[in-house]
Amino acid sequence: MNNRYSEPNGRSIADVVNEIKDELKSFFQTRGQLFVSEMREKMRNSKSGVIYAVIALVLGWAGFLMFSVAVAALIAVAFWGSPFAWFFGFIIVAFVWFIFAALLGMAAVRQFRDLAPKETIKVLKEDKVWLQNEARSQI
Repeated sequence: MNNRYSEPNGRSIADVVNEIKDELKSFFQTRGQLFVSEMREKMRNSKSGVIYAVIALVLGWAGFLMFSVAVAALIAVAFWGSPFAWFFGFIIVAFVWFIFAALLGMAAVRQFRDLAPKETIKVLKEDKVWLQNEARSQI
């Protein structure tokens, strides 16, 4: 018997709605699990980036202190007339510390650059295309 609430294939609208609901629930569960697992992996990988960032900050702070001492020494030398040998020693050490800090800072930035969940975004884009194609084929 074919009433106005049944499809020609014998399935009722309630059956179709329940099937869609179950598929959407499964869809969001798998995408959520994919997102969580991908973010956990990225957080594990970013631990080395945190270590590099901390080391870069410490070395940068030490370089800044050395540079400040060198500037203070330059001022003191200008007033006291002392030789510049120890000033050049301070300034060379300060620049070496800045170079190390810059290298470690760049390594830290490289580690943090890739935190977006790329695999999840890729799968969601593919799902969008699939849903659009399914919607077009149902019309």
